[in-house]
Amino acid sequence: MEQVVKFLQENNSGYLATVEAGKPKVRPFQFMLEDGGKLYFCTGNTKAVYRQLKANPSFEFSSSSPNYSWIRLSGDANFSSDTTIKEKILKISPLVKSLYQTADNPAFEIFYVEHGIATIADFTPQPSKVVEF
Repeated sequence: MEQVVKFLQENNSGYLATVEAGKPKVRPFQFMLEDGGKLYFCTGNTKAVYRQLKANPSFEFSSSSPNYSWIRLSGDANFSSDTTIKEKILKISPLVKSLYQTADNPAFEIFYVEHGIATIADFTPQPSKVVEF
C-alpha cells in the first residue's frame, strides 16, 4: 500500500471513470489523501459524478508520472461524512477550499476506495505491481 500512496501523492491529478446509462464517463479528478489506510477523493453532491457513484459505486482512477509509469486504481466509492477528513482535505487543497470553504458545507462530499485494486505499471518488461486493499 505504501507504494500506491507514494505514487498517488506524487501524481495526484488524473482521470476518474464512472458509468451512466451503460456508457463510460471520464473526467479530470484529483486524489486527495490517505488516512487510516483509506484513499480519499472528494466532489460536490450537485455534480453528475456524485449521482453516478451513488447509483453505481464502481469506478476507476488513473494517473501517470513524468517518466511514463502509471497507476490504475479500481474499487467502489464509499461516501463518508467524516468532518476530520474534510478538514484535512481543505488544508491541503486550495482548490477544494475555494469551492467548499468549510467542512460543514452541505455540498462537500468525500469518498474513499473500498474493495480496491491498484496496478502500477510502466513500459519496461518488468511485471506490473498489483496491490489489493
